[in-house]
Amino acid sequence: MSKITTKEVEHVAQLARLRFSPEKIEQFTRQINSILEYMGKLNELDTKGIEPTSHAVPLPTAWREDRVNPSLDPEKILSGAPERADFFVVVPKVIE
Repeated sequence: MSKITTKEVEHVAQLARLRFSPEKIEQFTRQINSILEYMGKLNELDTKGIEPTSHAVPLPTAWREDRVNPSLDPEKILSGAPERADFFVVVPKVIE
């Protein structure tokens, strides 16, 4: 398993627009490498013949059947909007 370098941790932090002290970068590098080392140990297990699962215990699905229902009345929905244009709510511009 390849090791993660401090440069790679710094790069990911920069992409996420995060700034860390050199001590924190070192700490994160050690922690990530520790996780990768453990994952490497898991890769050594013989999993032939074991069916993949998404959960440790069987779970019923939460999906329901699709049904066509009447739409809500747009006038009623937008009646409480402080400002609107046609069937849209007008909100202040936040990005220039």
